[in-house]
Amino acid sequence: MEEKRKKTDIYEGFEQGPIRPPSEAHSLLIRLTRNCPWNHCTFCRVYKKRKFSLRSVDNILKDIDFLHGYIERIRQIIKPGGFMDNEVIDTLYAGFEEKDRVAFNAAMNWYADGMKSVFLQDANSLIMKPDDLVTVLSHLKTCFPHVERITSYARSHTIARIRQEDLKRIAQAGLNRIHIGMESGSDRVLAHIRKGTTKAVHIKAGLKVKEAGMELSEYVMPGLGGIEYSIEHAMETASALNIINPDFIRLRTLAVTDGTELSAQVARGEFEKPGDAMMAKEIRLFLESLDGINSYIKSDHILNLFETINGKLPEDKEKMISIIDRFFELAPEDRVLYQIGRRMGFFKGPEDMADSPHLDRVKQACRYYGVTPVNVDSVIDELMKRFV
Repeated sequence: MEEKRKKTDIYEGFEQGPIRPPSEAHSLLIRLTRNCPWNHCTFCRVYKKRKFSLRSVDNILKDIDFLHGYIERIRQIIKPGGFMDNEVIDTLYAGFEEKDRVAFNAAMNWYADGMKSVFLQDANSLIMKPDDLVTVLSHLKTCFPHVERITSYARSHTIARIRQEDLKRIAQAGLNRIHIGMESGSDRVLAHIRKGTTKAVHIKAGLKVKEAGMELSEYVMPGLGGIEYSIEHAMETASALNIINPDFIRLRTLAVTDGTELSAQVARGEFEKPGDAMMAKEIRLFLESLDGINSYIKSDHILNLFETINGKLPEDKEKMISIIDRFFELAPEDRVLYQIGRRMGFFKGPEDMADSPHLDRVKQACRYYGVTPVNVDSVIDELMKRFV
C-alpha cells in the first residue's frame, strides 16, 4: 500500500483539467483533483472512462510555486505598460523545456488577463479534506495576494456532508464562489439522470454555501426532464431555487451527445428531448415560477436559444420573459431562421434578426440543408453536438 501511495504521489509536472465554467474564461486553472468522483450522470461524457484521483497537497503547491515563479519572471521582462511582441515572447520562452510550456503559457495568459481570478479543477474540489483545501487556498493567497476571486465546482452531495465550521474556514481561506450543477429540482428527473442527489440535498447544500459566506452559482439544464417531465422539471427547479436564493442561476440547455447513456436512452425510445419551442415554454414557466429571490439570471452559453436572457430578479423578470414571447411572435419560417442563426453564432436574441447583416447567410444555409419548421429540431440537435 505504501509503495502504491509513493508511486501515485510522484510529481510529473504541472497539470490542467479539461473543463471550466464559461464565466471562468480568464481564470488561472489550478488542478486539485483529477476527473469526477461521481461520474454517473447520464447526460455527461466529459470524464467517462477516466479514474478519479486526489492530487497530493505537495504536488498542488509545486504547481502554484511554478506559476508564481513564472509570473515573477514575466514581471521582470515586461515592464508596466509594456506588451508581448515576438521578441518579448522569445525572451520569456528562452531556457524552458517543452514540459514546462503548459505552466508557462498558463502564467502568461493569466498575466495578460489581469490575474484577478483562480478556478480550482476538476469536477469537485471540495471532496478534499478541509485542512488540505485550506492549506492550498492559503498558499494561493500568499503567492497571489491581489486575487479577487477563487472558485470551484462542487457536488451538492459533498457540500451537504461538510461540517459548517469547515465550510466557513474554507471561505475564510479564500474560496469565495462555488459552482454547483443542480441541473434539476425534480426528484424524478434527478433519479432518471443518476445525479446522485435529491432536491432536499440541493437545498441543504445551497443554504450551507450561502451561510458560509461564499457566492453560489447554480446551473439549471432546460430540457433535462424530457417531454414527459418538462413542466415538473421547470416548477420543481424553481421551487428549490426560491428556497436557496443563489447569487447566480445559470442556464445550460440540454444537448444529447453521442456516447452518453442519455443518447442510448433516446435510441431506445426511453427519453424524448423537447424541441426548441417546448424548451422555450419550459424556460418561460421556470422564470415565471421564480419568486421572492434576488438572483442574477445568466444565459451565457451558445447552447442556449436565448443568450440575451440576462438580468436581476425581480426587477428584470418581465424583460427576460418578453424575449421568449418575442420568439413566439415570429412567423414559423422566421422562427426557423432565428434558431439556425442562433446556433451559427449570428444572433443572441430575436431582436438581432431585424437588421442583421448575416440574415442572408442564414437563409442560404437553411436552403442548402433543406431546413424547415418540420425538421429544424433534428438539425439543431446535430449542430449542438459541436459545442459539447
